[in-house]
Amino acid sequence: MSQPLPSAFVDTSVIVRYLTDDPPSMAAAAAHIIEGDQSLILSEVILAETAYVLTGVYDIPRAAVVDALSAFIQRRNIRLLNLAKPAALEALRLCRDSKRHSFADALLWVEARQGGVGRIYTFDDRFPAEGVDLLGIGRPSP
Repeated sequence: MSQPLPSAFVDTSVIVRYLTDDPPSMAAAAAHIIEGDQSLILSEVILAETAYVLTGVYDIPRAAVVDALSAFIQRRNIRLLNLAKPAALEALRLCRDSKRHSFADALLWVEARQGGVGRIYTFDDRFPAEGVDLLGIGRPSP
């Protein structure tokens, strides 16, 4: 019986190849990595970057990107670096049908809530506000 492989981080380039099948040879290599038994760690930075690449470079509709990333992070061998999977799914759902909230803002919003900080400095009037205190120009000071 062979030893399980140690955990490894997975990069945007691997996830994008896997989800787009572009180019097919790299997509096959990505599928071998992602569909294997190795535990893969996904940084929330890479999650946001992947969403950006899929929507901005590949011009994939936001809802389709959110659905694909939601399914991806729910794979049994994927572990998020700092967030619980339900929190990351909540952040993705927040920006699924609206261009009001960016992927990065949604992840920061859920990190602030989950981390117990609950306060965010921002000048962005579109920043998600539910469950956090937004601070900045025109907002309450600390």
